Parts: sequence; structure tokens; C-alpha cells
Amino acid sequence: MTTEYDNEPIKGLPGFLPKDESILWQGAPDWQSMARSVFHTRLVAGWFVIVAMGAFVAGGTGPLGAVITLLVAALGLGLLAFLAWAQARSTVYTLTQKRLVMRFGVALPKCVNLPLAQIVSADVQPAGADRCDVALRVAGRFPLGWLQMWPHVRPWMINDPQPMLRAIPDSVVPLISETLAMADPARRVATPLATASADGPIGVAA
Repeated sequence: MTTEYDNEPIKGLPGFLPKDESILWQGAPDWQSMARSVFHTRLVAGWFVIVAMGAFVAGGTGPLGAVITLLVAALGLGLLAFLAWAQARSTVYTLTQKRLVMRFGVALPKCVNLPLAQIVSADVQPAGADRCDVALRVAGRFPLGWLQMWPHVRPWMINDPQPMLRAIPDSVVPLISETLAMADPARRVATPLATASADGPIGVAA
């Protein structure tokens, strides 16, 4: 039995790296943090609790209705948790001195190559449990659409998709910041993540 990633020469990469390039960090989203921040499991659970409580309001369905609602909630939350786990399991983020590679996709795998010099800004957002999301704005028009990148894309930025590293450890942020700075010797950053100049194409492979 084979999978869509069995032919990777290096895990998470579509080919071998040049001799002057090496992997600085490689990781994947935390599926539990992803379930909460991407699939909003806490919000869904809260909604079902309110609906179950409504079963005891005058004219409601009573204990039986509450039990049925909670069973449906368990099934729904289980499905969302499975989707988060599958997304995290199929994702590999790879950082080198020159690029950030995002391999993701459960049914339709993709590999996105982001030259560091083409990343013009990066914003950190907390994702809970010592995890964060890092949104990347690139020079020019990003070649993939918002739906094609989901969930590895900044929420609601549909007309201007921004790739996003989901639920990665907070401890990786200083390394990303330093690597972005080193990608352009003329630039030094004082904030956790900042800007770079445009240089080189973004590569996308399906």
C-alpha cells in the first residue's frame, strides 16, 4: 500500500535540497490546538450544551431530547476532531536558510515553496497551549486561492490569501524571525517577525 507522500526524497519536500541549504526546523500543527482554533470545537460544544439545556424549557423534549442532542454533539465533535487530526497528520512545515515549504492536503496534497526573501511580513497570533499561528504576506499575488490553501491560510482574507503556519510551537517564532532576517543581510528586525524584500518565485506543486 502506498500513499501520496511515499515518493518524497526527504519528508515534507518534493526534492533534494541544494548542497548549500539545510533544514533548520521541521514540524506540523498540533491537532488539538487546530481543532480549537480552526474547527472551533469549543464553540460547537457550547452551542450543543445550550440546545440540550433548552430541552428542559417549557414545551421542550425533556431528558430524552437532551440525551439525543448530546449524542449528536459527541458524533459531531468526534468528526471535527478527526478532521483536525487528519489535517495535522498530512502537514509538514519545513524551514531552511532560503525557503519555507508547506506540504499539506488530505485528499488533494499540495506543496508550496515560499522563498524567504519574498515574504514581506509575518504576523503571530496565539493558538493556545503554547502554540501560535503565523500568517505570511508575500510579495505580489499569491498563486493559490483561499479555498485551495485552507486551513493553512489566514481566516477571512479571501481576496488576498495569506499562507499561515497553523498551531506551531511558540518556541519556533524566534528561529523564524532570525531566519527571515538572515535572508536579507540589509535587514534586521526588532519585532518577533517583520519584513523582507521580494526575490524569486513562489512554487506550488500538487
